[in-house]
Amino acid sequence: MTGSEDSPAFRLAYVPGVIPAKWVRIWNERRTDVPLTLLQVAAADVGDLLLTGDADAALVRLPVDRTVLSAISLYTEISVVVVPKDHVVAAVDEVTAEDLADDIVLHPLDDTLAWESLPGRPAIERPATTEDAIELVAAGIGVLVVPQSLARLHHRKDLTYRPVTDAPESQVALSWPEDRTTDLVEDFIGIVRGRTVNSSRGRRQEPEAEQPKTKKRSGTEGTARKPVAGRSAGRGAGKGGAAGRGARSGGSGKAGGARQGKPRRKS
Repeated sequence: MTGSEDSPAFRLAYVPGVIPAKWVRIWNERRTDVPLTLLQVAAADVGDLLLTGDADAALVRLPVDRTVLSAISLYTEISVVVVPKDHVVAAVDEVTAEDLADDIVLHPLDDTLAWESLPGRPAIERPATTEDAIELVAAGIGVLVVPQSLARLHHRKDLTYRPVTDAPESQVALSWPEDRTTDLVEDFIGIVRGRTVNSSRGRRQEPEAEQPKTKKRSGTEGTARKPVAGRSAGRGAGKGGAAGRGARSGGSGKAGGARQGKPRRKS
């Protein structure tokens, strides 16, 4: 793993509609030693930015090229249709793709929704960007299905949007070059996954110095043994007790021996 010293700052790219503010705030609280630089980039360009090393990681919309980029899904967005405020769709709470069958549905080149079959009627030309498509919707040329955050980003007073219940959803992910999973990237992964600063699943920690092991003392070690009841008395009784000890040592044997009486007078 490449060390965090390879980059003096953490460069985070993000595509339009994604708001990284919460994660940036947590980064600035935890990594006061490493500034975070934000780079807004078009969805079509974010992969090249990562592969050329101009960004350490990026908040992207899936799919990405998984052969060279790693990615962690963060959340899923519903898709909405952007229409003029006087459009018939504005009168309902939600629609289906079939409800758009009579409309020209714009399909910009930077669209990331994985359509199996595009709804509505196709435009003569595809707009280059979502922003360009929004301008065409405002001009009454067609409607546009986008992730909800993009509809909010390009909000206009003359436009509104409604959920499309069966449209593909948009997955937002954190992505980075597979061969450059640096310590700083690991730190940011921990942040977006909601790990605490002391989480053991965060960036690799240096192993702690091994503490010397102390031998456990057994319960009987260093304590006096209790005498077995009757053992001392048994020893003395078996060998004559104190009298026996006295006899062996040549003593008088008064302790425990026969009592001496006065000599009897002869008559």
